[in-house]
Amino acid sequence: MLATITSAALQGIDADLVHVEVNAGEAGEPKWYLVGLADTAVKESCDRVFTALNNSGFHPPRTRTTINLAPGHLRKEGPFYDLPIALGILAATDQLKAAHLADWLIAGELSLSGATRPVRGALAMARLARALGKRGLLLPSVSAEEAALVEGIEVYAVHSLDQAARFLSGEKPLTPLDPQAARQRASTPASDGAADFSEIKGQHALRRAIEVAVAGSHNVLMIGPPGSGKSMVAKRIPTVMPAPTLDEHLEILSIHSAAGRTISGEMTWGARPFRSPHHTVSDVALLGGGTIPGPGEISLAHHGVLFLDELPEFKRSALEVLRQPLEDGDVTISRSAGKVTLPCAFMLVAAMNPCKCGYLGDPRHECRCSPGEIQRYRARISGPLLDRIDIHIEAPALSIAELRNEKLGEPSAPLRDRVQAARLRQQQRFAGTKVTANARMTNAHLRKHCAIDATLGDLLQQAMEQLSLSARAYDRILKVARTIADLAAAEKIEAPHLLEAIQYRSLDRTVFY
Repeated sequence: MLATITSAALQGIDADLVHVEVNAGEAGEPKWYLVGLADTAVKESCDRVFTALNNSGFHPPRTRTTINLAPGHLRKEGPFYDLPIALGILAATDQLKAAHLADWLIAGELSLSGATRPVRGALAMARLARALGKRGLLLPSVSAEEAALVEGIEVYAVHSLDQAARFLSGEKPLTPLDPQAARQRASTPASDGAADFSEIKGQHALRRAIEVAVAGSHNVLMIGPPGSGKSMVAKRIPTVMPAPTLDEHLEILSIHSAAGRTISGEMTWGARPFRSPHHTVSDVALLGGGTIPGPGEISLAHHGVLFLDELPEFKRSALEVLRQPLEDGDVTISRSAGKVTLPCAFMLVAAMNPCKCGYLGDPRHECRCSPGEIQRYRARISGPLLDRIDIHIEAPALSIAELRNEKLGEPSAPLRDRVQAARLRQQQRFAGTKVTANARMTNAHLRKHCAIDATLGDLLQQAMEQLSLSARAYDRILKVARTIADLAAAEKIEAPHLLEAIQYRSLDRTVFY
């Protein structure tokens, strides 16, 4: 007897339709055959499924059984198909009498006891089920909570193979998860925790630069000696970022779900991601990839922060792959198994020392680097990558008096309020477009919203010529100036706004060349 169950396969952060076809009762030796371009994890599923059937009170097939995962050209990986294969076997051997099995999209891993375990990509599966007009989804409980965020589709959490079989046969009704409760949880801001900007001593110029960077989602590079607080500041940036909207949170969750981070509990609900890969990270881990391309660090930082500490210590090839994603906000990865485009609209925060020993320009420590060593150290960061970083700011070493000062700095809350007000002005300005912040403005937006008069134009031209800046840096200065004007609630870019924005590019040549 033939039975067909609908399931899905992850391709990047999207899901493709997979039909799990089970044919039992064939003549021949009582063995099972799994076909359909499955990887090792999928092939192992039959051993788990047969044990789970026994331990759930069912009987594995005693005849030749063929399991086909269609379409055959689509590569399948992971334990997604344990539950649909088991249910397909039950239907094919007449142990499950259920009408309209094709109305459900089913996925889930099974333990040997028959209990379900969560799988990656629940949000993508929910979107696929809705697009296909399915009646609903059957998923393990953790995965079902994610899928319930998608409107227009019923999601049922099943805790075991037995429960799923009883539900499909009509013996044990289940209640679909409440999407409103799931969305409320997803839109609840996460606690800021113990980290707060009030713990940052001194560094007033750096704090101001970070405020401007976060307000417009600009990339920022901090340059200073060891112990000046660069990493401490970077780790507190999420505390001043506005909470993600529900749409943004769904995008974030889709990526992290596809990477399996929601299953392991690494993902914090209601928070913007903060990713800080070590400088030994490979190109593939940073950009994304694999046999079936999946998200890397830049995609996991989507709508959040990618912090690269000790920037010159990263491999040159790893840094250079950032250039196109920084410009476009997405990355296309091509492999033999397929091509996927992953979103990666992140805010880059980088930190570095002024030289290899770290003490160039520090009045309390002598720099031990030769001019050649300093040049080689700085040359590890290419000019094109530096052009894509909007704000360059020095983080000088703190004095002993500043370190001893017990007075707290400005906390994160008022800083976040100013950032939120500036972001609100940008949302109103770009309403109806895909642009969400000043850093993502197109050339058309620049001409419309960053127009400056002749006097300011002459001032900017003079700065460009003196600093030998590129055309890309010209656009970056205007975008940063627009953000500074937003923080000041100004309708137009004025001279103080432009001068401050130019100041954030002054390190282009004086430090790096």
